[in-house]
Amino acid sequence: MDINTLREFKVTVEPDGIALILWDMPGRSMNVFTENVIRELSVIVEHVAGNSAIKGAIIASGKPDSFSGGADLTMLEGIALRYAAAVKTKGEENAIREFYDETRHLTLLFRRIETCGKPFVAAINGICVGGAFEMSLACHRRIVSSHPKTRVGLPEIKVGIFPGGGGTQRVARLMPTDHALQLLFRGDQIKPDFALKFGLVHEVVRSEDLLDAARAALRKGVSPIAPWDEERFKLPSNKVFSPQGMMIWPAANAIYRRETYDNYPAAKAILQSVHEGLQLPMDQALTVESRYFAHVLRTPEARAMIRTLFVSMQEINKGARRPKDVPPAEIKRLGIIGAGFMGQGIASVAARAGIDVVMIDRDEDSAKKGRTAIETKLAESVGKGRVPPDKAFETISRIKATADYHALAGCDLVIEAVFEDPKVKAETLGRVAALVGDTVIASNTSTLPISGLAKAVSHPTNFIGIHFFSPVEKMMLVEIIMGKETGDRALATALDFVRKIGKTPIVVNDARGFYANRCVGAYIREGQLMLQEGVPAALIENAARMAGMPVGPLALNDEVGLDLAWRIVKGTRDQLGDAAVDLHQFALLQALVEREGRLGRKNGKGFYDYPADGPKRLWPGLTQFAQTARDPDAIDVATLKQRFLIAQALEAARTYLEGIVTDPREADVGAILGFGFAPFTGGPLSMIDGMGLGHFVALCDQLKAAYGERFDVPASLRDKASRNETFYPRAPHQAAA
Repeated sequence: MDINTLREFKVTVEPDGIALILWDMPGRSMNVFTENVIRELSVIVEHVAGNSAIKGAIIASGKPDSFSGGADLTMLEGIALRYAAAVKTKGEENAIREFYDETRHLTLLFRRIETCGKPFVAAINGICVGGAFEMSLACHRRIVSSHPKTRVGLPEIKVGIFPGGGGTQRVARLMPTDHALQLLFRGDQIKPDFALKFGLVHEVVRSEDLLDAARAALRKGVSPIAPWDEERFKLPSNKVFSPQGMMIWPAANAIYRRETYDNYPAAKAILQSVHEGLQLPMDQALTVESRYFAHVLRTPEARAMIRTLFVSMQEINKGARRPKDVPPAEIKRLGIIGAGFMGQGIASVAARAGIDVVMIDRDEDSAKKGRTAIETKLAESVGKGRVPPDKAFETISRIKATADYHALAGCDLVIEAVFEDPKVKAETLGRVAALVGDTVIASNTSTLPISGLAKAVSHPTNFIGIHFFSPVEKMMLVEIIMGKETGDRALATALDFVRKIGKTPIVVNDARGFYANRCVGAYIREGQLMLQEGVPAALIENAARMAGMPVGPLALNDEVGLDLAWRIVKGTRDQLGDAAVDLHQFALLQALVEREGRLGRKNGKGFYDYPADGPKRLWPGLTQFAQTARDPDAIDVATLKQRFLIAQALEAARTYLEGIVTDPREADVGAILGFGFAPFTGGPLSMIDGMGLGHFVALCDQLKAAYGERFDVPASLRDKASRNETFYPRAPHQAAA
């Protein structure tokens, strides 16, 4: 390959011998590492190393707002699929050898940059994460811009892998070990000043001065030898087996266990790679990292997380479910009916996205109180350095609070977010519909069927559900609910709005509880029934976290509100009869809410007590609800964990087979983002596919025999298992048995 025929890069050699390497992939908004990028960059590095006229090189991005998002994970997914196919054709030993060699390409390329004898400077503007930041760490100097969008980091852990291009070894040689492990475990993107403070970059300059600063550094003289290749290099936290090291590693191992419960192979591999690598010279350390990386990439957890949290999420965010023939909706002005907690959250995220908001409540005082609450939260965020003052001012200035429904004139979308009562919502929707003509109207209901609410509006084709999760500012999922008469324009408008505010949408069909709340309900119910079985509350909460859930079912119910859960269960029984609810759960919620007055966090007492002067603690009175006394040591924790995940996965499968959620990608992405379903599984349908439908059905049958009808498998799922089918299409090499 000739240096002048490159597609992904432009290389110019300036008169003073500085090579400017501009990474600018055609047809992409952001640069990523692909197989062709790796090939071309290898050619460039050898050209720089072998050309005596070149004194040093600058790697910069040709994109205006970003450096690179790292490796294209579909490339890694492809390598894993090729490995699985090669096992059958070439045998496991040969397949593993080829797989290891393929996964080392970036590591070897970055090490070549580091040791080629010519100084390389990374000039970073905008996002520079993953493999791109690993490349920058292999450069001899890193200069970043002070642009507000500039971030560096190694977020691989969030999709089930870890930095396998030298990231674990270089970060751990630049930062104190405890800080390096925290950076690797959390996967956060960090600001320029923080990166400078911890020695991850050398200089922060204005965007317009970036390339000049890189040129100046090379002219002044940049050593082409990395610090760790110098003979006198010392580790920031001393040797692993030193008094200082022994203060770090036992605690690091304990924190790893506490936070992951050993569910994430990538997290364990980070710990092992850093621990072993810091005891070796760099080349051997990189070999250790590469072996762990190859192992992790072959794990079912990595495959599932890459597919769901990268591939599927990208496809969904790019509009996989958007009607193709509907023109883009320009959401410039948004109407929100309801200035309560949810209305405030929707108004805040919309205004931050540059949308003008009209927030309406029953009277002026209520409306203005809602706006004041938003202003207070923004002020707190400014005080904590999370939001720049000018951004906070711009956000609040976009929000108008009023009681006048006529202010909805000119809105491109109206969202109703009033009290979860069908009569209240119907009255509100009718009032809105009379004023806004054919403007798309949405309801932020969490449980009420959209088709029923649509009867209150004059144009049901323009009515849709947009279900936000609480707190709106933090939760990334939005459930788009299609009523029986909802049209493509309403769907496209809802999806365009959700995309504009930076959330991830899933599209579901109408039913009580929709998708997410049905699965969440199964999780919460299982914890409540365990309590009545005599399982100690603390064990319930801990077992749930051990299973991979972010919070226990009792704590989650407190956050949602026991009174809301009671209203939902009571309303369901009133409308559909005893068979539609679990009578044990019904009795527990009735006693907690009506007899004990325990509503959850909102009134300081639920399954937990919430004292003003200390952390929450489980309410001792919960023991009265145990129907039998059990020895905690005799309770099988593995079964508790299994029940939590199976209960949710079975409900997810039911919703899929009932046509409520119609795309397995949306089911899995929605489960992880919406209610924190154990991410290492890739989501409930991925979990079922991973274990096999036959095995899943057998587990459900065992749980049904032991714990009741809620684990009953629908006939359609049993038939699917008998045909050895899967929810996701099989890869070509995965022939059905």
